[in-house]
Amino acid sequence: MRVPLITAKKTRTEMTSRIPGKVVPRLSADMLTRLPATVARPGFAPRSLSTGILHLGCGSFHRAHQALATQHAMNETGDPRWGIAAVAINRPTVVDALRAQDHLYTTLLHEDGQARVEVVGSITEAIHAPSDLIGVPQRIADRRVKIVTLTVTASGYCVSPVTGRLEVDCPGVRHDLRSPTRPITPIGMLAQGLELVRRRGGTPPVVISCDNLCANGSTLRRAVIDFALLRDDHLAEWIARHVQFPNSVVDRIVQPTAPTDAAVARNWLGGIEDFAPVSAEPFMTWTIEDFEGERPQWELGGAQFVANVRDYELAKLRLLNGTHMLLAYLGGVAGHRTIAEATASPALAALARQFMLDEQGPTLALGQPELRRTVDDLMRRFRNPAIAQDMTRIGRNGSDKMMPRVVDALRDNIEAGRPTPGATLLIAAWIRWFTASHAPGAVMELIDPREDSLAVLVDSDPHRCAQAFLQRTDIFGTLPELDRVQRQVGDALAEIGRDGVEAAVRRRLAPQSEGSIG
Repeated sequence: MRVPLITAKKTRTEMTSRIPGKVVPRLSADMLTRLPATVARPGFAPRSLSTGILHLGCGSFHRAHQALATQHAMNETGDPRWGIAAVAINRPTVVDALRAQDHLYTTLLHEDGQARVEVVGSITEAIHAPSDLIGVPQRIADRRVKIVTLTVTASGYCVSPVTGRLEVDCPGVRHDLRSPTRPITPIGMLAQGLELVRRRGGTPPVVISCDNLCANGSTLRRAVIDFALLRDDHLAEWIARHVQFPNSVVDRIVQPTAPTDAAVARNWLGGIEDFAPVSAEPFMTWTIEDFEGERPQWELGGAQFVANVRDYELAKLRLLNGTHMLLAYLGGVAGHRTIAEATASPALAALARQFMLDEQGPTLALGQPELRRTVDDLMRRFRNPAIAQDMTRIGRNGSDKMMPRVVDALRDNIEAGRPTPGATLLIAAWIRWFTASHAPGAVMELIDPREDSLAVLVDSDPHRCAQAFLQRTDIFGTLPELDRVQRQVGDALAEIGRDGVEAAVRRRLAPQSEGSIG
């Protein structure tokens, strides 16, 4: 079913006034027939669905990506078995909003002054894990649940970014080992849920990670088995033999929920309130390694199944996510508040393009025509002013993201003898965050799981500071030509502090890039 394309007569920031004392109807199953014809809606009765998928991480990305793709698949097939039980790991805010409106919500896909507006009804239940009386493990073990998906961010996996193995000293892991029946981490929830499946017999669900991690399914599998080994060798062996963890790659830029989104949704819905809308770009991909077992026909909702996602994964992590980091750290230090604002800077835009074409791109299995098309698409997506990606959100947890998104390609380039001006400047800007985020008027907040141990490494001497950071092998591994990289990062730190981001960026642009910005 095609989603109507609507000319944006109403912008995302427009607010509709309320009449004092007037009762405004709220989105619900009974309201679906009252929606304007321009708003797409489920092609099925939401209350007719059964739950076949459990999702861990009921955030905006899941609701704008997997839940929407699942709705489109069910629209095409009429198969009602793939409703989603969506689990919020920590905060109950979204759960409360969804429960109050029959688990319906609106997706607003913005680009070029237009919007695709659709009410989504693929979620059958919203669950707040800490207060759930049934318990997430019991829900994972439900015989109707054929698939478990996750969007819990890299930190939710409790793994080392260098080794990819479970960090057994993680407080959440220690808690779950002490209290296995009431786990608080996704890893503990999966291990206990799979243990219940093992005890009762039967086929376990397929577990699909949708987080931005290298080999996300393999990493999740290793973490769950590592956890199980700490409890029961037989459980670990059973998981290794019987549970599928296909790797997947997801791509869609999703706007964090803004206070204006509810008003925008109300405008499009003809005055009906929605307190759980999500805003995103129209672009979406979902690439999944093929697996055995029942599943929705997600390919009818925009997904593709392949034998191996490795090349897709590297392209996503290095081109989109790595360049996001470059724009966030350099743009944030320069005072830009969003990725779109940073990309509007000619110098930063030129560096981002150069970084993708000359540093990240040569490490990928992409031909030049495909690489250039991909880079052009990404620059257009970065510039989308309707999707306000703030610097704190994109730049958070940088120590976890640095290895797969930046350092692995940096290592490849060093070994191939290629220059790496963008990567070293990116690393310098990230280090700069540890002081710049505390400056008056800073546009970014520093959020990093290693903040305390890294903050003490900040030194007034930029070269000593660079050396201290780059010797953190838990973040950077073992780099070839480490002395030269430390010197380049130290030089970049000194330039940013002395001359500012713009000057440091311009010095690293190739002649053709510099000429294009005037």
